[in-house]
Amino acid sequence: MTDDAAIRVPPAHEIIIVPPPEHQGRLALLQQCIQVRIAVFVTEQGFPLEVEVDEHDPIATHWLLRLLPSLEPIGTIRAHKVASAAGSYYKLARLVILKEYRHYKLGANLVLALHNWAKNHARESGVNDFVKIVCHSQAARKDSGGAVAFYRKFGYEEEVIIVTL
Repeated sequence: MTDDAAIRVPPAHEIIIVPPPEHQGRLALLQQCIQVRIAVFVTEQGFPLEVEVDEHDPIATHWLLRLLPSLEPIGTIRAHKVASAAGSYYKLARLVILKEYRHYKLGANLVLALHNWAKNHARESGVNDFVKIVCHSQAARKDSGGAVAFYRKFGYEEEVIIVTL
C-alpha cells in the first residue's frame, strides 16, 4: 500500500457574475445559464420546462461556470434578495453542474462565490452582523446524489416542505 492519493484536477475554468439587467451582455449570458439548467433539471432529471424559467430570473443575480479557453458553460447558480415581514434574506437556487463535470466538485466554488457576493451585498446595504441565506433545492429527491450532505458542508440545515395538490 502506498501513501499516494488520486486527486482529480479540474479543467481550467472561471466563474463570472452575469451582468445586471441594464447591461448589454446580460441576455446572452443569462441564456447560457438557463440552457445549463434545462440540460440538468429538464432533460436529465425530468422536471417540467414550465417551472424551470420563472419570474425570478430577470431580477436574480446569476453566476456562470465555464471552461477555459472555450467559454463552454458547464454550471450555474442564482440568488436574489427576498424581503419579508420577518426580515430579509438571500435565496440560493438553481445550482447545477453538467453531469460530466460533477466529479470535479465545482459546485462548491459556485456556492462560495454566491456566499461572498451575499456578504458584500449585505455590507453595502449596511448589514454588518450576519447574512441569512436560504437554499432552495430538490435535495430531498432520491436521485439528488447527496445534495443534502453537500449543503450541510456549508452550514445549511435541512427543512423539507412537500406540498401535494
